[in-house]
Amino acid sequence: MRILGIEGTAWAASAAVYRFDPDAPLDSDPPFVETDAYQPESGGIHPREAAEHMGEAIPTVVETALDAADGPIDAVAFSRGPGLGPCLRIVGTAARALAGTLDVPLIGVNHMVAHLEIGRHGSGFDSPVCLNASGANAHLLGYHDGRYRVLGETMDTGVGNAIDKFTRHVGWSHPGGPKVEAAAEGGEYVDLPYVVKGMDFSFSGLMSAAKDAYDEGTPVEDVCFSLQETIFAMLTEVAERALSLTGSDELVLGGGVGQNERLREMLSTMCADRGAAFHAPEPRYLRDNAGMIAVLGAKMYAAGDELAIEDSAVDPNFRPDEVDVTWRSDESVAIDPVEAAERQGAEAVVTVESAAPRSAERRTRPGESDRVIKRRLPKAYRHPALDERLRRERTVAEARLTSDARRQGVPTPVVRDVDVAEATLTFAHVGDRDLAAALTPDRARVVGEHLATLHGAGIVHGDPTVRNVRVDEDRIYLIDFGLGYHSGHVEDHAMDCHVFEGSVRGTATETAAEAALSAFEAGYAAAGDEAVLSRLRDVEGRGRYR
Repeated sequence: MRILGIEGTAWAASAAVYRFDPDAPLDSDPPFVETDAYQPESGGIHPREAAEHMGEAIPTVVETALDAADGPIDAVAFSRGPGLGPCLRIVGTAARALAGTLDVPLIGVNHMVAHLEIGRHGSGFDSPVCLNASGANAHLLGYHDGRYRVLGETMDTGVGNAIDKFTRHVGWSHPGGPKVEAAAEGGEYVDLPYVVKGMDFSFSGLMSAAKDAYDEGTPVEDVCFSLQETIFAMLTEVAERALSLTGSDELVLGGGVGQNERLREMLSTMCADRGAAFHAPEPRYLRDNAGMIAVLGAKMYAAGDELAIEDSAVDPNFRPDEVDVTWRSDESVAIDPVEAAERQGAEAVVTVESAAPRSAERRTRPGESDRVIKRRLPKAYRHPALDERLRRERTVAEARLTSDARRQGVPTPVVRDVDVAEATLTFAHVGDRDLAAALTPDRARVVGEHLATLHGAGIVHGDPTVRNVRVDEDRIYLIDFGLGYHSGHVEDHAMDCHVFEGSVRGTATETAAEAALSAFEAGYAAAGDEAVLSRLRDVEGRGRYR
């Protein structure tokens, strides 16, 4: 069958024809793609100018694609959102008119899901974590329980837009990403803010610091080099955290920023070091293009996922986790965790060493339990100076905050030894499994109580996911305080709750997740400040297109 795809979310007026064979690899019969890109004379994308360009270019690119179809069109797929409203409306109108004229079904495609699906299609992976790094977006997604779940995302701006803000400040024209990549080749590293909160991240402070460094005389090559090293290390780290949370060993890259060689190198290195598979599509399928719309449109059409004209309004705020994924089933990115003597985490290798054989009575005495050795090994993908700083700071923070939390009455492992130089910690072993393998409302409620207690003492955990909570028959323990810090601010406490809730939604079924999160918030409210839960609703609203 032949699917006509039309893309027009922002700058790219694009049309494609794809002859779909579900059993054939993408490169055996790739889609024909015709694109006419909008290029602003100065600054960033101007919505009115972009819409004017879209209106002029769409008829031409569609005509070219139809001429190349070499046969009848079976369905028309279009980018329904997210994106710039004026551009989307032009594309939506064109798609409806074509579907009506050709008397074929209409398929409404989520632009961000199309980015990851074309990567999945080319990778052959079973159920990967997907990193979307584009101009207006930065998401970590994984298919689970009927939808692509957001495992992590930017809390302020998209990665490409963040880079563009710096290049506009410098006076460079749009797009800024390729110019930063070129300038970085001659740069040296300078420290910039590095903000990772669980699997979420923020670019605003980093961009402000980069602008200040440039204004204060730091060579632009050094700022560009450091921007890349910092931003892409953050994206690579949260991607690894998502792999660790879900248990997946497959990663797919999507989005226009994915064309950057340094980002691809970092992700490839990270995956190789942890034994995971990595796939990045050809650059022409990473930037906005109608090929990805046609590929996903074909899968949706084959699944009977058609759109009535009266229901086809565009949605500039169309989030990827709002899409009912009708074309996939019987798979999940979340894999049941397996207890093992050695585990590769997101940050460290964790080894459980059994205590010397003793009598049952002796083994219960203090100091005779199994011990856990946590080694933060160097990350080859990160710049050495950045890597050394993070390993040192996080080792010190984890040792101090684990003990501080324990003093507040929150069950944590006893810290037995700290080697800051080697970034190694030794703990008493706690729990017999992760909360990810044993989630219940009662246990989630206790986690809420524990976090409220921490926050009441001015302690932020930083990464309270279902993998960083250990359980046994009697107790619930919090572990891995490496991203933690001291703060009494309601914003930081709400972000802690947001991280926990995101990890639950990404790994549990929707029914189990709602029950657990209701209990979690009830436990937090009973033991802590309800203003935190009010702020949590604000934090949730900062996700892209909320």
